[in-house]
Amino acid sequence: MTRVLTSIFMIGSIGYVVFRYRYRIINALLGFGFFRRLAVTSMMSMPGIKRKMMQTVFGGPSDW
Repeated sequence: MTRVLTSIFMIGSIGYVVFRYRYRIINALLGFGFFRRLAVTSMMSMPGIKRKMMQTVFGGPSDW
């Protein structure tokens, strides 16, 4: 019983810390080239995001 409560408490604590410092964690991860490349590649593989990004960068009608 105590082991289950300890596990729940630890998972909750880790979730709280990740949620509280989520932007710092994302910035730290994107500081590495591999993770930055992975994030950009995965975003650009989504057609809607890629279309809006290309419209913003190269002009044209925007439907934001």
